[in-house]
Amino acid sequence: MIYYVTVEKLHKLMIDVFTALKVPPEDARTCADVLIQSDLHGIESHGIARLKMYYDRIKAGIQFPETNIEVISDRKATAVWDGHHGMGHVIASKAMRKAIDKAREYGIGSVAVRNSTHYGIAGYYSLMATKQDMIGINYTNARPSTAPTHGVNPMLGTNPLCFGCPTNLPYPFLYDAATSIAQRGKVEVYNRAGKDVPEGWAINKEGEVCTNTPQLLKDLVEKNAALLPLGGVGELLGGHKGYGLSVIVEILSAALQNGSYLHGLHGWQDGKQVPFRLGHFFLAMDISFYTDPASFKQISGDILKQLQNSQTMPGQERIYVAGEKEYIKTQEVRQKGVAINEKLQENIQSIIKELQLPNPELGF
Repeated sequence: MIYYVTVEKLHKLMIDVFTALKVPPEDARTCADVLIQSDLHGIESHGIARLKMYYDRIKAGIQFPETNIEVISDRKATAVWDGHHGMGHVIASKAMRKAIDKAREYGIGSVAVRNSTHYGIAGYYSLMATKQDMIGINYTNARPSTAPTHGVNPMLGTNPLCFGCPTNLPYPFLYDAATSIAQRGKVEVYNRAGKDVPEGWAINKEGEVCTNTPQLLKDLVEKNAALLPLGGVGELLGGHKGYGLSVIVEILSAALQNGSYLHGLHGWQDGKQVPFRLGHFFLAMDISFYTDPASFKQISGDILKQLQNSQTMPGQERIYVAGEKEYIKTQEVRQKGVAINEKLQENIQSIIKELQLPNPELGF
């Protein structure tokens, strides 16, 4: 049975869980803010559903509750940081804030990060910039799960790229997507729902299609299967383009910061779990250094409106732009609550019990 829990209750629960795991109070709120933003956007794979993953990693000692950031370099519009395997949400939010501060001074600001951890949805950080009348761009690499075009080995992560900018619409333009057809978290969502994944998402070592969700998750861990890049198998439908975009993200998340990459992100060494050593890249651009922000918003908004108002194909009611569905979903979730299925209920209850938290009265 699916229960709907209010945003406020889930947000407080996540803060309580992170705090119980010894994440400092301010940092715990930051982590919860990122997760609840995912649920508000309707991204089921990266919100409350991810809480147990962070719980397990902190308990395993491969992610540290206290975040100690080391500044490797800081020059004018650029900086390089080492996150020392702290909370990725905290590292990322501070890095984007620094990029925004630099953009205010120089028109553009960027921060490259190494030795970080999973930071939630990329869109959260680009939105930080759009709220300041800036363009926000960010990338992150991830543990290997995606095959290169014409290959079968999981070499690249799902490597999302994100671009956000303000508009004169009620919402910003926000493109936040993996460079694979689907990310591992989406496969986990299908697994919790007891569904097979669609054909075309993944292949095994023989290049055959994988649809059995539990087996796929097992094979991804054992490197016997791989997700496919945007465009799918081969080059006919542009698989090489998704592959190329993923490599761009990998380079910007590793080479500028002298960080780890590809198989260096497995999270295993000598048969033992170790930190994932992820890398991120954040870029903020102050629009006022280029043009009047009101003019920028008008033009960007007009571009979106013309796209929305263009002719639809037969059978389709309307055309959306990136960021619009998230805006609509946010209104719905705030009113109805976040959907929690039975598997997720079990995960949440186990965390509450193990941490001996007071009953949060979630309704299940």
